[in-house]
Amino acid sequence: MAERKGLTYHDSVRSHVDPLDERPPGKPAELKKLATLGIETVGDLLAHYPWRYADSREVTDIASLAVGRNVSLVAQVRSAEVKLAQRTGKPRVEAKVTDGTRTLDLVIFMPHRGAADFHVKRLVPGSLGLFSGQINIFNGRLQLANPTYAIFGHEVDEAVALEEAEWPIPIYPATAGLESDKIRAAVRAALDPLTEQDVPDPVPGPVRAERHLASRWSALRGVHVPQTEDDWRKGQARLRYEEAFVLQVELARRRAGAQHEESTARPARSGGLLEAFDARLPFVLTDGQVAAGEQIAADLARPHPMQRLLQGEVGSGKTVVALRAMLQVVDAGGQAALLAPTSVLAAQHVRTLRALLGDLAEGGLLGGSEIGTRVALLTGAQSTAERRSNLLEAASGQAGIVVGTHALLSDPVQFADLGLVVIDEQHKFGVEQRGRLQAKAANAPHLLVTTATPIPRTVAMTVFGELEISELRHVPAGRSGITTHVVPADNRPWMDRTWSRVREEVERGGRAFVVCARIDADDEADGAELVPDEPATVGEAQAAAQRAPKKPLRAVLEVVETLRSDPRLGGTAVGLLHGRMTSEEKDRAIADFASGRTPVLVSTTVIEVGVDVPEATVMVILDAHVFGLSQLHQLRGRVGRGSAPGLCLLVADAPEGTVAAQRLGALAATTDGFELARVDLELRKEGDVLGSAQSGKRGTLRFLRIVSDGALIERARDDARALVEADPDLAAWPALRAAIDLQLADGREEFLGQS
Repeated sequence: MAERKGLTYHDSVRSHVDPLDERPPGKPAELKKLATLGIETVGDLLAHYPWRYADSREVTDIASLAVGRNVSLVAQVRSAEVKLAQRTGKPRVEAKVTDGTRTLDLVIFMPHRGAADFHVKRLVPGSLGLFSGQINIFNGRLQLANPTYAIFGHEVDEAVALEEAEWPIPIYPATAGLESDKIRAAVRAALDPLTEQDVPDPVPGPVRAERHLASRWSALRGVHVPQTEDDWRKGQARLRYEEAFVLQVELARRRAGAQHEESTARPARSGGLLEAFDARLPFVLTDGQVAAGEQIAADLARPHPMQRLLQGEVGSGKTVVALRAMLQVVDAGGQAALLAPTSVLAAQHVRTLRALLGDLAEGGLLGGSEIGTRVALLTGAQSTAERRSNLLEAASGQAGIVVGTHALLSDPVQFADLGLVVIDEQHKFGVEQRGRLQAKAANAPHLLVTTATPIPRTVAMTVFGELEISELRHVPAGRSGITTHVVPADNRPWMDRTWSRVREEVERGGRAFVVCARIDADDEADGAELVPDEPATVGEAQAAAQRAPKKPLRAVLEVVETLRSDPRLGGTAVGLLHGRMTSEEKDRAIADFASGRTPVLVSTTVIEVGVDVPEATVMVILDAHVFGLSQLHQLRGRVGRGSAPGLCLLVADAPEGTVAAQRLGALAATTDGFELARVDLELRKEGDVLGSAQSGKRGTLRFLRIVSDGALIERARDDARALVEADPDLAAWPALRAAIDLQLADGREEFLGQS
């Protein structure tokens, strides 16, 4: 391997210490800068992969660069000259480089004229170079200030240049004062002395042979020191498989462990609550509900804990499926706990369950069914007497179904025989919280987690790989659907029509939600899943620079007062709902809205899930451009739940071509939650999809793309299952065990434990 001039490669000192755990080579100042990137060991450094590769024979498209990002680009020098500051006389070099279409300004501030002249001599017009620094805008023009640079053919040893001229140039994520070139030098200094034996491989040899995979050492050489494009592509492919395999092995171990846990079988029985409930259902279950019910019933009948994810379209009937599962457990002598993320949703669930069950939810009460049970509610805002009564019903077993918020997790809450835990909107709860509820059972309870945010199969295999999955893709018959439109916030006629449309729906007997991201003007966003746009490209940034500053987000307390006096609503009563209100106030606001006393309800995203008002026909979402796609879909699902069609109006400031505009366009184009989930994955960064735990240091997912790597994940899952069946403790594969531990370090257990 040839050496590039200026880089020093040295032999590593062999010792009992793992070379990957040693500090990277370099001066203290450089190590401090590396630490700002999360790089503290050689292993961290080698896991700091290039984000792209440059070709010294090709220029970089300047328009594709992101303002504010540290970049390295290949460009041609167009001009270079010395300029003097008018006030101080200090020299600076002003140069222009081009990709053949656009130009980029370079400015280098110098202490004296001689240093400036030196740079002008290096920056010969027509020469190609690699320029590194942070892209910014100065006086409306793109600029690279004080960049580091190297001119091809002039600043490297001629023999080395001839050999490496056609090699791809790794471009690394950089930081201020630590450009890509310096990181590349540090990587070479750390990597070159290492041998195969120095780099433990978490993918066992038999698996590598079966899948025709290179060693991890070869893969690292391929991505960091590629001699051809094929080298880095093969290296990335090998590391991509490794990321999938390590995750799937841990998930396979968890699945295997669950199968060895003991649980109480809860088989269905004739003549019980479930049979009585089915007999009085006023509607026919969808095919999806029947299939999911059969899968869950079979799981509950086994002496091992069920672990199942029930995901479905908004309004697809997950509550009925979950209720049927709870009734089967109650019939078998157990209890079910339903954990909801908010008190509004918990109270809604109780009302829904009691309405569906009728006298079956009044066991032991006057007029109640002889085979009935009770549905108890536990939240933190209840009165002492109410809470004490419900705690007694849970502990005695009188309440076969106990619904609650985080209050269910508190120590005073006890169950007579907890047999099933249902987690509603699973992404709202952490591993520890779910574990605390499951620990209230005598032995491992069955687990059913639900989500109204559909998850593509590739995500489910990666994030929920230890769960079996049931899907509800169709909504019950009798619903008229929802139409969605994007309303430009600065278009006065469209905004006038928005509020007139709300009034028309109210006059026809409908209800209208108006959703804001904040409670009042001084607040941060209140519970909203806000998603900022990706960093703008150069072209977008230039356009943004010409626009007026962004308007502040609309707030509930501001909007409710505005609408109450808005002549376009003609005196329509307007209510409000937000997270600071007491439980009684929230319940009253929902009741007034449902009854029509206040047919317009201005709310935060507290109404996102579970709120079911069949008369609601209009959803107006203000500042819709800052919300995430899945949350917009959830909010839209609050209308059109009855026989009247729904209307969703997305009031937004989303210039064409931005990521926000793409999100809103996708939502307006379809009501298919599974399709929207796919689009959402394509628009988001991978780390956003998998959680913040998957960004940063060694052990995170860098190459695996769950949107497009489904087939690879399937293969890794099969390989992981076979390996764990043969060696559950991974006794023969210490490198794999170490990789799993690293994957779960620093809180990443939460990522794998989302189930």
